[in-house]
Amino acid sequence: MAEVVALVDYGAGNLHSVANALKAAGAEGVQITADPDVVRAADRIVLPGVGSFKACAEGLRAIPHLVEAMTERVLIGAAPFLGICVGMQLLASRGVEHGVTPGLDWIGGEVRLVERTDPAIKIPHMGWNDVIVRPHAPLLEAGEAYFLHSYHFVPEDGHHALAMTDHGGGLVAAVGRDTILGVQFHPEKSQAYGLALLRAFLDWKP
Repeated sequence: MAEVVALVDYGAGNLHSVANALKAAGAEGVQITADPDVVRAADRIVLPGVGSFKACAEGLRAIPHLVEAMTERVLIGAAPFLGICVGMQLLASRGVEHGVTPGLDWIGGEVRLVERTDPAIKIPHMGWNDVIVRPHAPLLEAGEAYFLHSYHFVPEDGHHALAMTDHGGGLVAAVGRDTILGVQFHPEKSQAYGLALLRAFLDWKP
C-alpha cells in the first residue's frame, strides 16, 4: 500500500508543481489536503509556502485544527516533515515581515529581511545558487538549487542550520531537527537536484 504524503493546502503554495515533483520522485499517495484528519493519519507531511510569512502563518492558522494535527503527527508521532520556502520559514518562532508574527516554533529562530551588504546584491535572492551542506545534515547533498526569497531563517541554535548558501554573506539554505527538514530553496524548480532531495525525503526513515 502506498504511503500517504499529505501536501498541506492552506492557500499559500504552488501545490500542483510540488505534487508533480513528488510524483516524479516516486510518491504514489500524494494527497493535497487541508483536512486535519488526513494530516493526522499521513505517513509524511509536506508544507509548501509562497508569499509573505504573515499571510502564510495566518492562512495556516485560519483552518481549524490544522496546526494541531500537524503538531500531533510530527512532534508526537515523529512523521517525516518537509517545509519548502515559506513552509520552511514557518518552522521558526516568529517572522518580522509586516510586523511580528508567530511561527510554529518547532525550531527556535527568527525570519528576517535579507540585508543588502553590497550594492551589487539584489533582493529578492532569486535564481540558482550553491547549497553548502553541513556534515551532520541528513538527506541533503551539495549542489545547486533554485531560490526565490527576500527573507531568511536565522536559527537560535546554529546546529539546526543544515545547509548554507552565499548571497552577499551566508544565508541558511536548510534547517532541521529530529524528523523535521526545511529547505529555503524550491526542490520542485531545482531539476535533478530537487528530485534527488525529494526521493531522499520519501525514503527517509529517521
